[in-house]
Amino acid sequence: MAQQLWKGRFTKPVDSRVNDFNSSIRFDARLYREDIAGSMAHAAMLGAQGILSYADTDAILEGLEGILADLDSGALAIDPAAEDIHTFVEQTLTARIGEAGKRLHTGRSRNDQVATDLRLHLRRGMAGLLKQIEELAGVLCGLARQHAGTVMPGYTHLQRAQPVTLGHHLMAYVQMLLRDLGRFDDAIARMNAACPLGSAALAGTTYPIDRAAAARTLGFAGAGENSLDGVSDRDFCIELAAAASICMMHLSRLCEELVLWSSWEFRFIELDDAFTTGSSIMPQKKNPDLPELVRGKTGRVFGDLMALLTVMKGLPLAYNKDMQEDKEAIFDALDTLSLCLTALTPLLASTKVRPEAMRAAAAGGFINATDCADYLAKKGVPFRDAYRITGELVALCIRRGETLETLPLADYRQASGAFAEDVYEAIRLDRCVEGRACAGGPSAESVRRQLRAAEALLAARAKARGEG
Repeated sequence: MAQQLWKGRFTKPVDSRVNDFNSSIRFDARLYREDIAGSMAHAAMLGAQGILSYADTDAILEGLEGILADLDSGALAIDPAAEDIHTFVEQTLTARIGEAGKRLHTGRSRNDQVATDLRLHLRRGMAGLLKQIEELAGVLCGLARQHAGTVMPGYTHLQRAQPVTLGHHLMAYVQMLLRDLGRFDDAIARMNAACPLGSAALAGTTYPIDRAAAARTLGFAGAGENSLDGVSDRDFCIELAAAASICMMHLSRLCEELVLWSSWEFRFIELDDAFTTGSSIMPQKKNPDLPELVRGKTGRVFGDLMALLTVMKGLPLAYNKDMQEDKEAIFDALDTLSLCLTALTPLLASTKVRPEAMRAAAAGGFINATDCADYLAKKGVPFRDAYRITGELVALCIRRGETLETLPLADYRQASGAFAEDVYEAIRLDRCVEGRACAGGPSAESVRRQLRAAEALLAARAKARGEG
């Protein structure tokens, strides 16, 4: 049975139920690599400062390397009875190298230790998560390039509004994902700005440690300016959870559209059989379970953010045991986002688009009415009058079962003498889309400009990782 590091103050054993309640090993075991890395940086700094002897420093570093290798290979299992991963590593080290292992904790506390470990772990994990977001953005860019000219209805209030292209629609989600990447970048930069190691329990230490050296070794921009803040700050968890929540919200909106578009009412897309399920009683069903689950899991990530905010909102300085609740929430938030990206990216890559259904929906919804009003305005009719006249024409079409494209010119002329034969060209769907060539608009060339900018940014990120 592992011993508590704080055992000396107490005269009777802790109730086993308290041990179980207090233990964090079941979820902080995943920090073992970062805990060992932090311990090695701390030990090397203590040796360089003459606080530890060279012999003890070498023994500690060699022992920690051995523990890491054995944990990675599976030769050593983490003791589930240990209070936390920090206790397990230190006690394993002491069991292997003797008294020198007991000197590792000189000049530090588990408070600054866990604050450092958690930053290191999240930093390492974020690299893969950011790449997943980039991959999803890349798939969306690929689909947008294929369908830069595929006309579809754009919606407001879930009512057909104006003609756009599928490429334009998908690039809106690319923009969301690019903002997500920026938010994560900002949060990571702040998380990496200040290393807590050396803050000790809350008030630093009387040993002549070199905090800047340890920070450099661990890849931080510098050491934290205030020891109280160093051990009690969990802003980085909250920021990452907030960024994850916003990203999940974006994925949920996309998934809502996939659910709608794959329904018989829309039939804009068909999801691949490999990413759908059937019904236990209705043999005709093809259910979009995956996008529905992403929508559902979005609430879970929101809950993780609220849990972190609630834990921190009433805590006085410095460390409080409440803060042990930070890890499960932030781990779950980021794990859930990663899981959703893992599933959603191949689903989108395999989705079949039905351009003819999109075109038919665009043709049947009077979504070129604004262009009809603009036509009159360009002929000198005040826009408000043009708006009214076009509305009356739409009402006429509805009564007769016509569209603006099929309505006879005589009816146009009766509504306004400004109409001429060229009205049909002005309200042609492709013309309506291509006429909106302004920056950010739905024309094919505008979509291609958006694509070039987005793909250049994604390529730059890949190059920065050494993949370009």
